[in-house]
Amino acid sequence: MTTMTDASVREFKMPDVGEGLTEAEILKWYVQPGDTVTDGQVVCEVETAKAAVELPIPYDGVVSELRFPEGTTVDVGTAIIAVRVAGGAPAPVPAQAEAAAPAAPAAPEAPVAAASAPASAPASAEEAKPAARQPVLVGYGVSTSATKRRPRKGPEVTVPAPAQPELNGHAPAADSPRPLAKPPVRKLAKDLGVDLTAVTPSGPDGIITREDVHAAATPAAVTAPAPVAAAPAAPAPVASYDGVRETRIPVKGVRKATAAAMVGSAFTAPHVTEFVTVDVTRTMKLVEELKQDKEMQGRRVNPLLLIAKALLVAIKRNPDINASWDEANQEIVVKHYVNLGIAAATPRGLIVPNIKDAQDKTLPQLADSLGELVATAREGKTSPSAMQGGTVTITNVGVFGVDTGTPILNPGESAILAIGAIKLQPWVHKGKVKPRQVTTLALSFDHRLVDGELGSKVLADVAAILEQPKRLITWA
Repeated sequence: MTTMTDASVREFKMPDVGEGLTEAEILKWYVQPGDTVTDGQVVCEVETAKAAVELPIPYDGVVSELRFPEGTTVDVGTAIIAVRVAGGAPAPVPAQAEAAAPAAPAAPEAPVAAASAPASAPASAEEAKPAARQPVLVGYGVSTSATKRRPRKGPEVTVPAPAQPELNGHAPAADSPRPLAKPPVRKLAKDLGVDLTAVTPSGPDGIITREDVHAAATPAAVTAPAPVAAAPAAPAPVASYDGVRETRIPVKGVRKATAAAMVGSAFTAPHVTEFVTVDVTRTMKLVEELKQDKEMQGRRVNPLLLIAKALLVAIKRNPDINASWDEANQEIVVKHYVNLGIAAATPRGLIVPNIKDAQDKTLPQLADSLGELVATAREGKTSPSAMQGGTVTITNVGVFGVDTGTPILNPGESAILAIGAIKLQPWVHKGKVKPRQVTTLALSFDHRLVDGELGSKVLADVAAILEQPKRLITWA
């Protein structure tokens, strides 16, 4: 292990780019060691459980080291890149060699000085450097305090101790009883009600790992009979894995978060799904007319635009559908705003960004918002904030040629509308069978807060508007 002795080398740590996220995968490095970087320059792209995000570096300087390769999942607070921000090119110095820097103590205390010098040298070097501007990233505050060790007392130390690793940018004091654990592990311990001071560490240098916390939370697992621990079930499928005819894809990032959210929603909210098949011929004609309208030139005009507007009008007529269930307080929270989610399939998995305050937007404004949302999702640049706070969602399965489906609610929302494929079908129109543009709509809703009557009214209103789009004016 080596450490940098020059105070000009700054470490940039993985920030919490979402809300409470504990890890992120490094998708791509845009710089390499030796490259010059400037404050605000994007150095890498990472994927969290919510989205892909580009990270800017908050320093000017030269890249001296990339700590992790692409494809590595890194805990929040872990240094991922080192940048030399001042002149000179300090070389890595072995930790033991740094022991010569402090003044030599008496012979019996030499081992103690050798053990403590590497941890204290960087701290003192940082104190000598004047404070510089440090931009704050999303959810990643800047700490202005400096950590300083107290001098060790020779007679109290009898065994040389290894240098303590820095955790989240702070070196723990040598005589402090504070257990060593990374921020995600501390959060896990807090959630499980585990006292870290009572946990036996198994990680390098006495660091407490996730497994240590889980073991402390479920002590019965430690004393389980040996045959149970000796016969894990997981390796069996791996042994029969055919690497030529099968491919294994790790479940992580957005796809992993989506899977967990869907399972949680399906087994938490009692789903009810209703269907209606409707003649949307007039709506399709209106779409073509709007494409020729000067006010809509250059904007995204398609059936989804009018269906979204129809749903917003239906919610205005039936506001109780726009709500959420507060389990902790046993309350129904009715929202007086609509953050309209649009389910989007991306190379990294399904995401549901939403249009904030969609109820206040005119048709041209709604078209602009839909166009921006779709373009950003396709580029994989959707921000975590764009996927938070949704109230109701639309999923368009019709683009895949599917007639309908039974959609699962986005967690925390009360309803989701699925749009089927719009096809020419025989339909009775004005007493005669004619070819008409027909689609099937499916509305799933949380039966804890939406009863059958309310759900039916909303779905019927959407269908009525699409059948007679002039109701967008008379009902709005």
